[in-house]
Amino acid sequence: MPGILLINGPNLNLLGTREPHLYGTTTLTDVETTTKSLASSKGIHLEAFQSNHEGAIIDRIHAARGKFDAVLINAGALTHTSVAIRDALIGVSIPFIEIHITNVHTREAFRHVSHLSDKAVACIVGLGVYGYEAGVEYAARYLVKAE
Repeated sequence: MPGILLINGPNLNLLGTREPHLYGTTTLTDVETTTKSLASSKGIHLEAFQSNHEGAIIDRIHAARGKFDAVLINAGALTHTSVAIRDALIGVSIPFIEIHITNVHTREAFRHVSHLSDKAVACIVGLGVYGYEAGVEYAARYLVKAE
């Protein structure tokens, strides 16, 4: 069974209560439940991981090598600062999709820069939490094409 690893970075554990005018009221648990259900309906195993710590995210990416066929990642603020997460994703050679709940290109200038986008197979921005579902849908199609 193909597998997708869903990674959420710093502060995404506060989803549903943190700045609901930007991020909505859906919780991270809701997102994980929805994406797991959607993936399962497509015959794909989805495992979710969240950490507020860069090193833990890197360790989880390394552990995914040989175990997952795709990564969905919302690295949060680390998207704009972490060359180490970029290097980990490149190093494990697992195709990944970058996800952002808000349209980062309409926000503060520092959010316009991503250290991940140029290596991602796709970038999903500004679709709210539906972006996670879109990520699962795209990953499922991508994995079929890769076979």
